[in-house]
Amino acid sequence: MNFALTEEQKMIQDTARSFAEKEIAPHVEEDEKNHFWRKEIFLKMAELGFFGFSLDEKYGGNGMGFLEGALAIEQVAKVHTSWRMAFNMQCWGPALTIQKFGTEEQKQHYIPRFVSGEYIGSFAMTEPDIGSDVASMKCHADDKGDYYLINGNKMWITNGTVTNNGLLYVKTDKDAGANGVSCFLMDYSLPGITRKKINEKVGLWASDTAELTFEDVKVPKSLLLGKLNKGFQMCMTQLNSTRLGCSAGALGLSGAILDASAKYATERCQFGKQIGKYQLIQQQVADMKVGHETLAALVYKAAWLKDQGLPNVMETSMSKLYGAKVVVHDANECMKLYGSFGYSDEYPCGRFL
Repeated sequence: MNFALTEEQKMIQDTARSFAEKEIAPHVEEDEKNHFWRKEIFLKMAELGFFGFSLDEKYGGNGMGFLEGALAIEQVAKVHTSWRMAFNMQCWGPALTIQKFGTEEQKQHYIPRFVSGEYIGSFAMTEPDIGSDVASMKCHADDKGDYYLINGNKMWITNGTVTNNGLLYVKTDKDAGANGVSCFLMDYSLPGITRKKINEKVGLWASDTAELTFEDVKVPKSLLLGKLNKGFQMCMTQLNSTRLGCSAGALGLSGAILDASAKYATERCQFGKQIGKYQLIQQQVADMKVGHETLAALVYKAAWLKDQGLPNVMETSMSKLYGAKVVVHDANECMKLYGSFGYSDEYPCGRFL
């Protein structure tokens, strides 16, 4: 097996790293403190083609696949993990789902606009009482002849207060379980939609999150994506793509934690020498390195399988599961390594958690 990256893939890494360091890093502290989603960063990401991964070039895609996308997400998340969310909200969420299930007219209209950043994307699935149990969602659309009438709530929606177009999953047959879910290409300028920003979070403060309420929202039938009552299958397909964005983001974050921990271990001195000279500290950092490299192997393999068109649901889920475990473990170890300074906003430990 060849683990070497191509020159093009290295270029993607370098471009994403340089962009994140120059354009995102100067605003991290301010935006996290103010819970601020910075639109100019979003538009610059679009200009660089970051929202075109895995999308057909005839719709504005950049001609590159999941592996290249994962490499870019990793570098962005390493600088500011809030911004890894943008990739899922644009290309691997709405745009790729439309490419797989939409009509040609829908593809030509929507995908280029998500790629360019004209449309600020989202996908609304989770509800106040419904998380992974998609089949039990309560938000529903009633057929009124010329249109659908949507009522209900969605919760924890990324880009919720800034999105103008995105995917909305609702029940169109209340008694059919998973076979009664449909997906709509939601236009958030329609009357009857209320958005409430969620600020009470323990992290990802620069990522916009909201609760959405739909009250008698009239949605044209032309905005139905795919077939009626086939939204559950579409949702599962979409989640298998966006999970990779999560695990690639975790890989970037674990790299940031590793770098911060190693750096501090060479700067902090106790009992007359650097704390990194002590075996216990060395073990902490070594464990972080092993976890990071293992996660990289899982993420890159899942991305490669996707690009080859091979079965990858298990591998993608494994990468997301392991990524969550690694970053939580490493963030806690980083906090311990920093000691009392880990509780200070002067250092990044709290943001890692």
